[in-house]
Amino acid sequence: MAKKRIDKTAVEIRALLADKKLVIGTERTMKLLRLGKLKMIYLSANCADSTKDNIMHFSKLTKTKVKELAYPGNELGVVCKKPFSISVLGVLK
Repeated sequence: MAKKRIDKTAVEIRALLADKKLVIGTERTMKLLRLGKLKMIYLSANCADSTKDNIMHFSKLTKTKVKELAYPGNELGVVCKKPFSISVLGVLK
């Protein structure tokens, strides 16, 4: 039987989800980003350019790290055990 190679980032995201420190969705993430309550943001590979630009702008203002993932939105949904596509994830402080 072949072993699956699991990415470190996927394990990190699942751990954050279990600890309830993960915010799913663009709107909620943007709101918390403007309030300065996030320490990191994950963007999917196929995140919309306008969304990416907004997040980059506010992350520079609040000095929040942004990590662009190699996963498209539908795979990010599977990693988070959700039946829908996810383009933005936020990590609470």
